[in-house]
Amino acid sequence: MQEKKNTAFARVHISFDGRVKKWFLGPNAKERFANEVQVLEYLERKRCTFVPRLLAKDDSELKIETTNCGQMVQRLSEDKCQALFKELETFGVRHGDQAVRNITYNANLGRFCIIDFEFATILEEGYDPGPKPSTQFNREDFKTSKDGI
Repeated sequence: MQEKKNTAFARVHISFDGRVKKWFLGPNAKERFANEVQVLEYLERKRCTFVPRLLAKDDSELKIETTNCGQMVQRLSEDKCQALFKELETFGVRHGDQAVRNITYNANLGRFCIIDFEFATILEEGYDPGPKPSTQFNREDFKTSKDGI
């Protein structure tokens, strides 16, 4: 298993079969876990093809297992970055952490993909997503991962 990210907020590994395993740690881990699960399930129902598919979840470990969305993107124009997050909104989700570190390139799909939905918001009118994770801590802390995911 290859370690891809190890911060105070998440530990992420990519297994040999390509599955991504993410453990939520630190402040509001339970809420961030629940939000990411809910958003990924919602996007699957909406048939959004450029986000990870939730394969498994473990509430007791605050762990999810997803499909791999390709390689990290080091650089991307601001226009392309914003266009990707705007495309996501056509599926009814606002990402909440719109940064290049949350974009990958999937060669099999031939397109850019979006990852990390712990701060995302479902925009559908009348949809009750329940409580949102608190963002009282500094989101800049999420940018310190040396490898990203």
